[in-house]
Amino acid sequence: MAPGAGMGGFMAQAQRLQAKIAEIQQKLRETVVEGRAGGGLVKAKMNGHHDVIRVIIETGAVDPDDYELLEDLIVAAITDARVKADEMVRDEMARAAQEVGIPPAIAEQMMGGGL
Repeated sequence: MAPGAGMGGFMAQAQRLQAKIAEIQQKLRETVVEGRAGGGLVKAKMNGHHDVIRVIIETGAVDPDDYELLEDLIVAAITDARVKADEMVRDEMARAAQEVGIPPAIAEQMMGGGL
């Protein structure tokens, strides 16, 4: 192998990963996960970029004498959605890294730790 061929191969992998990342970013904008709290009384929908798309509150979740509970349920549902979105991002990045032959940890560093 000629000197520098290894670096050239790595650069080609990095370029393929960058193209894959662009695809993943678009997919994550369009993919929605749902977080739940209170047995599904409160739901939060979020995309892979952590944008909250919608919060759904079932009638039974609203107690006029205890809005603090409702606030806690909303926070819990959003947190649950964020955890699911984070898992989705990690899975997509690991899959993309594997497809182009780069260890997932290096791919994550190239992304600055996330999308």
